[in-house]
Amino acid sequence: MSEVRALQEQALKIRQLYSELNHKDGREQWGPKDYAMGLVGDVGDLMKIIMTKEGMRHTEDADANLAHELSDCLWSLLVLAAHYGVDLGVSFGQTMHEVEERINKAMA
Repeated sequence: MSEVRALQEQALKIRQLYSELNHKDGREQWGPKDYAMGLVGDVGDLMKIIMTKEGMRHTEDADANLAHELSDCLWSLLVLAAHYGVDLGVSFGQTMHEVEERINKAMA
């Protein structure tokens, strides 16, 4: 099993736990648009931490928060990829190959 697939399985397990908690608490189940909105919020939080790391603002525990927000973003991406049937292990490799070719062509 690929490392990406193992991460995705862990992300989906957590998604299921969130679904059970939402059901228990009488809240609506999240769908893909909810995960995408959560991702946008997490990217905003990530940006604030990066601003701290770059000396533009102050946040407590920036290093720990950076790792946490990067992981939150990755979680959302893994859940969305699973929902839409995207194999990130394959598509990431293909996309990086295309980008590399485009850069090499531009540099020639």
